Amino acid sequence: MKHLHCDVLVIGSGPAGLAAAYQARQSGAQDVWILERNEELGGILTQCIHNGFGVRIFDSDLTGPEYASRWIRRVAEVGVPSLTETMVLEIGRNLSILATNSQWGLFTVQPKALILAMGCRERPRGALAIPGTRPAGIYTAGTAQRLVNIEGYMPGERFVILGSGDIGMIMARRLTLEGARVEAMAEILPYISGLRRNLVQCVRDFDIPLYLRTTVIEIRGRDRVESVLLSQVNEHWQPIPGTAWEVPCDTLLLSVGLIPENELSRLAGIPLDPVTNGPYVDECLATDVPGIFAAGNVVHVYDLVDDVTESALRAGHFAARYAQGYPLPSGRLLPVRAGENVHHVVPQRIHPSALAEESIELQLRVRHPVEKAVHLQITTASGAVLLSKRLRYVRPSEMITITLSSELANELEAAQEIRVHIAP
Repeated sequence: MKHLHCDVLVIGSGPAGLAAAYQARQSGAQDVWILERNEELGGILTQCIHNGFGVRIFDSDLTGPEYASRWIRRVAEVGVPSLTETMVLEIGRNLSILATNSQWGLFTVQPKALILAMGCRERPRGALAIPGTRPAGIYTAGTAQRLVNIEGYMPGERFVILGSGDIGMIMARRLTLEGARVEAMAEILPYISGLRRNLVQCVRDFDIPLYLRTTVIEIRGRDRVESVLLSQVNEHWQPIPGTAWEVPCDTLLLSVGLIPENELSRLAGIPLDPVTNGPYVDECLATDVPGIFAAGNVVHVYDLVDDVTESALRAGHFAARYAQGYPLPSGRLLPVRAGENVHHVVPQRIHPSALAEESIELQLRVRHPVEKAVHLQITTASGAVLLSKRLRYVRPSEMITITLSSELANELEAAQEIRVHIAP
């Protein structure tokens, strides 16, 4: 059996994995490797042929493949090797990795530091419990995206899209451009779950019917989807009697949310946050298992690839420092809690002592949209306001970033926990 030793190992080669590997090398790690289970580097970016990537990182409006190619080139330039078509089977004690591929068979990797960058996956039909038979013609939006953009195959002619996530809205436009008809997009919430720009550019600009507070209550068809039954829902998300109507179609796409891919994290014994479904991390993106860092959508689902990349650059930097034996922030960990109208906050704990070295960014999502001016407040457990920032609006689909400056170091040293609120 082959045995590989390295300073930093990155699992996954999407935008997070590539950026983390590049930064780890740039931060002094001499031997950095990437393991990728697909045939090529780039992750989901390779099938995202629409633009909108890299506006902040590269100051350019790029497609997904263009964005991936720039990072693949950067990784190659700094001498980071990769193994594709490689599956990680196990993360054992002391960061021992068991993996397999057709080139080496079963092999082990012993890194000094490990970065998890496996991305996220789509929520499938099985998680929705939609009544009906099991005909052909039901796909997640991401699967349909790959079929159309990579395989050159149209999965249907008449579509209904359940959910208003970004991939679903982007595919509504893509399918329309390919000559298909999108009969309806149904969203169970009273607001869209994706970015507002995609609502405008992909749904409204193409006159695609969007029904809020609406869901699929039945799939009809024996061998192939023939129609779906839509119904309005009440405030408890239950169908309202008498509001159902049938929509003929041959394909149903599901765009009902993304879940951080953390099966390997569980194998490694990393505690996961039940709200984000990602690891608990500190300001260095370090997990509760020493030497293991997490970056990108593994931690929580981002809306912009530039934010994914920036989190990965940070994880790569601190993973390299750990591998080289440099001390990371230590001492007391201060819990960061979600308060009023806040769904979650990342990182979930910070070292107050770290503020003496640099500012710390908190990333959060709200539970409910507020389309008017609000205040984001950070308070102590007793309610004392440490920081207040006015926001024009807040939406669950748009991540909010707040910076803790060194001026708060003394207050945080004395606090037992801090809470983030969205207040009127």
